[in-house]
Amino acid sequence: MARYTGPVCRQCRTEQKKLFLKGERCKSDKCPINKKRGAPGKDPKARAGKRSEYGLQLREKQKIKRIYGMLEKQFHLTFARALTMPGVTGENLIQLLESRLDNVVYRMHFASCRNQARQVVSHRHVLVNGKIVNVPSYNVKPGDVIEIKEKSKKLAVIQDGLKEEAQSGNVPWITVDVDAVKGTFVQYPRREEVTDLADVKEQLVVELYSK
Repeated sequence: MARYTGPVCRQCRTEQKKLFLKGERCKSDKCPINKKRGAPGKDPKARAGKRSEYGLQLREKQKIKRIYGMLEKQFHLTFARALTMPGVTGENLIQLLESRLDNVVYRMHFASCRNQARQVVSHRHVLVNGKIVNVPSYNVKPGDVIEIKEKSKKLAVIQDGLKEEAQSGNVPWITVDVDAVKGTFVQYPRREEVTDLADVKEQLVVELYSK
């Protein structure tokens, strides 16, 4: 499975926005966005001028890809699937991204960030409806029960993620039993419910791929 292996804080600096790619570090004073560090590369101010329509669309696609930890081919395939679904394509895209198993594991606080959640899934620590699923891109359906294997519940990465649950709570389309380290994907989220993506303009991605 192809994945980005470079410095993830560089991605946040490129977007000049916290993408929450490193768990607790993103909330600490070590975060480069908190330090107001500029975009990477030589003379970023020279590239900070007014963007073209294409530039805005491309930047939005890159931002969403980085939030969910996907590369171009996988993201494009997800968009193609959203395009064939009934309803608004942009909202379909967000629903498909939110129903990825690695994202659901992250939303349930079984990991501190999506990168960790992807690793937890790949290392066969996650059960879906009682069966091991080790494919991070697996799309969870409403009513599916996601849990951590009994032998894996005491892993530090999972326990650290669960500590966050008490502070930030859960999203409305998911229910979690912290004691059992188990949760249910209740329904696909409505666009307005995904509040941490409030500044994401998925319609620009639709326009970009429609050219």
